Amino acid sequence: MRENLTRQQALDLLKQYNSEPFHIQHALTVEGVMDWYARELGCGEDAEFWAMVGLLHDIDFEKWPEEHCRKAPELLRPAGLSEAFIHAVCSHGYGLCCDVEPTHEMEKVLFAADELTGLIGAAARMRPSKSVQDMEVSSLKKKFKDKKFAAGCSRDVIAQGAERLGWTLEELMEKTILAMRSCEDRINQAMEQ
Repeated sequence: MRENLTRQQALDLLKQYNSEPFHIQHALTVEGVMDWYARELGCGEDAEFWAMVGLLHDIDFEKWPEEHCRKAPELLRPAGLSEAFIHAVCSHGYGLCCDVEPTHEMEKVLFAADELTGLIGAAARMRPSKSVQDMEVSSLKKKFKDKKFAAGCSRDVIAQGAERLGWTLEELMEKTILAMRSCEDRINQAMEQ
């Protein structure tokens, strides 16, 4: 699957509606994670599509949090993005803010990994290294069990995401840590610029 948008055009579109560094960093992280997952799961030919969905998945969240995933189509359609792309973007909010169900493998990965990247990112910031490079699943599981830690990250969505993929929670955590390791340096450099 390919879209008629370059990566730079997608980034410009994101920045048209998002300016807070936290939101930009989250978008870049999910982009990198989705790219890694596409290659890891044997969908390398669609990695660009997976990554672009990751980059734009929260396009409406900063300005319209109460309309999250419902406002996105009207921001994405004028850019010429396909209905499949729009469905994928909206599906990560299934059950929380919209009724677009994740059905494609990529959508299930986005649903599961989006929320988990937030938890992993928060856990990384608490580490002396401030990095995911030395993070272990066991320490992440402790943070996961502590409901007060990164309370905005829904444990139910993460667990439901693993279940939708047919993976254990540990498997989802391990893969997503590896995915975040693969893009952490690149994202840090992009955020410094």
